[in-house]
Amino acid sequence: MGRGCPSPRCSRVTDIPGLLSYSRVMAEGLHRYYGGRDLHFLTFSCYQRQPLFSGPARCDLFLQILDRVRRRYRLVVLGYVVMPEHVHLLVSEPQRATLSIAIQALKLGVVRSLDGTSANPMSRKNSETWGTPCVSGPKKSNRFWQARFYDFNVWTEKKRIEKLRYIHRNPVARGLVATPEQWRWSSFRWYLCGEVGPVRINDTDILVMRIRPPAA
Repeated sequence: MGRGCPSPRCSRVTDIPGLLSYSRVMAEGLHRYYGGRDLHFLTFSCYQRQPLFSGPARCDLFLQILDRVRRRYRLVVLGYVVMPEHVHLLVSEPQRATLSIAIQALKLGVVRSLDGTSANPMSRKNSETWGTPCVSGPKKSNRFWQARFYDFNVWTEKKRIEKLRYIHRNPVARGLVATPEQWRWSSFRWYLCGEVGPVRINDTDILVMRIRPPAA
């Protein structure tokens, strides 16, 4: 992946120290480990790796729903990239519910926001097991998402930087753009120049419970 980004700037801008702590327990096997205050590097794909995010409108929609889920479930997004047929995220564990439930809500929220899907909604359980439906049509699949998602526990600062670099270099390595900042649907420009995008990055304030002062 490194050859896709010859400029050292691509590495340096993601080396900002992390704001979240890590547990000392390393994840093993294919099980999901929650509750250890780890970060999570997530990958999930469109059904059968179809390029269902090939248009700007759907990429924008995904990021809009991602920020809504971020606020609803109180999770911190450290990095993201929307590719034509898959998505990478680097996130904290949510304060509300589990990460699996939050991702189910994200997937289902995208599908329900697409034209023509609201008449036949699918439950979160079914959307995660079978893949959520897409707009139907002649000779088209009725699924949008591939079932399940890949989850890698990020438990050290070194791994956090490694996964952020991977996320931001992905569009360059695929030949979609020449430099990471040219890809609109990633968090790279926040790290490069602090540009505020559709998804708030490293927003740890969302984890703080605000208590009203007592009435005078």
